[in-house]
Amino acid sequence: MTEEPAPTDGPAGPAPAAGAREGGAGLAPSGGWMVAAGMVAVGIVVMVVALLAAGGAPKLLPAGLLGAGMPLSWSVPVLRFVADAAAVATGGALLAVVLFLPATDGKLGAKALRACQDAALAAGIWAVASIGGLVTTAAVILGIPLAHLAEHAPIAGQLTQVRALAVAVVLTAILAVVLSGCRTLRGARFAAMLTAAALVGPLLTGHGALDRTNVWSVLATSSLVVHVFAATVWVGGLAAVLRYARSRQGVELFSGLALVCAVTMGITGLLTAEIHLGGREEGWALITQWVTTGYGALVFAKAVAFTLLVAGGWWHRRTTLPRLEAGDPVAFRRLAVVELLIMAATIGLAVALSRTP
Repeated sequence: MTEEPAPTDGPAGPAPAAGAREGGAGLAPSGGWMVAAGMVAVGIVVMVVALLAAGGAPKLLPAGLLGAGMPLSWSVPVLRFVADAAAVATGGALLAVVLFLPATDGKLGAKALRACQDAALAAGIWAVASIGGLVTTAAVILGIPLAHLAEHAPIAGQLTQVRALAVAVVLTAILAVVLSGCRTLRGARFAAMLTAAALVGPLLTGHGALDRTNVWSVLATSSLVVHVFAATVWVGGLAAVLRYARSRQGVELFSGLALVCAVTMGITGLLTAEIHLGGREEGWALITQWVTTGYGALVFAKAVAFTLLVAGGWWHRRTTLPRLEAGDPVAFRRLAVVELLIMAATIGLAVALSRTP
């Protein structure tokens, strides 16, 4: 989710520039935090609007009925978005450490160590958001105020969503500790595996996993896992390349990764949506339902965002990358920031999709 340089071989993917061949500065720390804050703001706004428009927003209960309450109900998707965004940031920083930034005899350099500390902070945010998501999700599913949750802890512990979030909490907490002391390439690779494991759990409790238990459910869930991994690499990788030093090897490698991720996301996104929508009626559901159902409309909105990102990759190659080759990185950075904001909006749409019937 999603998600997150210099001539590109794929959508939103950088390729080597003269000024980046020996490494170049990424965004300044203050600029990086401003971009991150903008991505969070855009993503949450898009998510809220999408939930309201598609019918996935929390509903007011009739007078006299006890429930979790609207603030708590709205906190569930907000915390989910924060967790997803933090996961993308963690994955992107680790991608930079493992693939883009050189290590000497297995020991990380100064820039890689900075990326590990950024990843540790993001993993900590991911863990805290997962804890909040666990508590609020349990209260909302059980339909009780947060103050009464302790009384129903045994029942809450039996919920599939709560168990998945509990696993994510444990893994992300361990991940934050591992990253805070990471000094070697081997440690960074281990952290990358922990990140992948922490991503999987909540994905197994989505529409496909809950609604059906046949081969289509397995295919939809598997497709979703691959889709999220590709989004994490694409969005997180672009953010990492923009933030950290851009060596020639790193820029060339991400260019290829961007193309692979774009193709993978397009295929798996359509497949997952068609399997979900196809369960409602026969025929090509993406055509018949993207204008007749809220879920289908959100799928179409994600497709539009995806098209914009592909167009952005083409514009990079056509216009901004020649300027980057000439030693002017400003145009590229501006377009890359715009791409990241669009990617944040797609993460918001993805969270809304996960909560839209």
